[in-house]
Amino acid sequence: MFDFLTKIFNNRRQEELQQIKQREKEIILHANEEALRVKQETEREARRTLSESIEAEKRLSKRDAQLNDKEMHLEKERALLTREKQQVDHLRRDFEEKREAILQKLEKVAQLTKDQARNLLLQGWEEKLKTEIAKKIKQADETSKEQIDEKAKQLLVDAMRFGATDYVAEFTLSVVNLPNDEFKGRIIGKDGRNIRAFEIATGVDVDLEEEGVIRLSSFDAVRREVARLSLDRLIRDGRIQPQRIEEIVRKTHEEIEKVIYKAGEELAHKVGIFNLPVEIVKLLGRFKYRYSYGQNMIIHTLEETRIGVALAHELQADVNIVKLGCLLHDIGKVVSDKEGSHVDLGVELLKRHRFPQKVIDVVASHHEDVPLSSIEAVIVYIADAVSGGRPGARHEDVQEYLKRIKTIEDVAKTKKGVKEAYALQAGRELRVIVKPEEVNDDEASVLASKMKDELEQKFDVFPGQIKVTVIREYRTEATTKI
Repeated sequence: MFDFLTKIFNNRRQEELQQIKQREKEIILHANEEALRVKQETEREARRTLSESIEAEKRLSKRDAQLNDKEMHLEKERALLTREKQQVDHLRRDFEEKREAILQKLEKVAQLTKDQARNLLLQGWEEKLKTEIAKKIKQADETSKEQIDEKAKQLLVDAMRFGATDYVAEFTLSVVNLPNDEFKGRIIGKDGRNIRAFEIATGVDVDLEEEGVIRLSSFDAVRREVARLSLDRLIRDGRIQPQRIEEIVRKTHEEIEKVIYKAGEELAHKVGIFNLPVEIVKLLGRFKYRYSYGQNMIIHTLEETRIGVALAHELQADVNIVKLGCLLHDIGKVVSDKEGSHVDLGVELLKRHRFPQKVIDVVASHHEDVPLSSIEAVIVYIADAVSGGRPGARHEDVQEYLKRIKTIEDVAKTKKGVKEAYALQAGRELRVIVKPEEVNDDEASVLASKMKDELEQKFDVFPGQIKVTVIREYRTEATTKI
């Protein structure tokens, strides 16, 4: 029995061993097949990578060859351009030399310089185009007037009802009443030194001929007002001497500047404009002492603004632009430190303070120096014309007189070493104060002669003569510590 069981056990073990060996063979066979497959795939991948590397290398080689060709081509182009540039420079120099030679020959033949020939040509074209330009301007003017004529009549009638203001006449004289005639002697001073110091400090002409009063004459209303207030204070103070005169005039001038600023501020507020730059407000205040053809500029500005605002409401235009345009249209008339028309000076001032372009355009076109660019510009132009052109608004042509006086003073102010210059006696005397440290006595005499010659050239016809007086006064001062 035991042997039988042992035999059965051995048979089973043999079967299991055979199964194990068979499984081992299958595993080894599968592993060999998998290894072969991996090897084949690896070889294929290696061949593909090698093929791609070879292709990439070929492309890079081809690209390098193309870049080399392009670089060589660019070098050739650069060399060619360099040669062409040299040729062009050479031709340009040759052309300039020939051009100058031809111009010199033409100048010799025509007996004209290059600038003279150019001016002659420009004058010819200007004459040819003058008639055509005038026709165009006239046609544009007639067209615009035809379009607005009928409506404007009614609008102007309505607007002028709101623009009526009191009229203030212009004066060029200020009168100061004296307590008694004894003050005239004190005002004149020893050898006339007090009255001479007063006229130099204020720039006005003093007339003592009438009994009981002193007349102050000047075309500049600010100077005249400073002189009137200063003289009134000197009379009340009683201490009339050159040093005291200079002190009073200086203080009065400072006070007048405050009055001017206040007047400008009130003018702006009356028309409904606020927060203007300080420089603009100061210039507007000078309207208080400025007249245009006999019409006070504050009155003119208020009247024009009322008319303009009424028109703007009727035409549904921009009221704020019209207000600013009416308020600032003549501001160039009080810009005294630059040369030019009041329109150009006003436009330059507004540009410097960065006002809106529409306001600048309104100011630029209010005398039709440039075309009217907007309905607001037309309104300001009409309001200005109505205020200045109505009967009784303006009378004697004082503007030309002021221009003449200013021209006389400018002759002196442009000279080196001049401190102050005043035109007195209605322009018949030019009194010039020079800086003693820059102009000596001999130079002062030469300066007077030069100004005399220049005045004769500027005024072909002048009522009477112009007396030029150059004053050179040297002063030294010392003050004690007590």
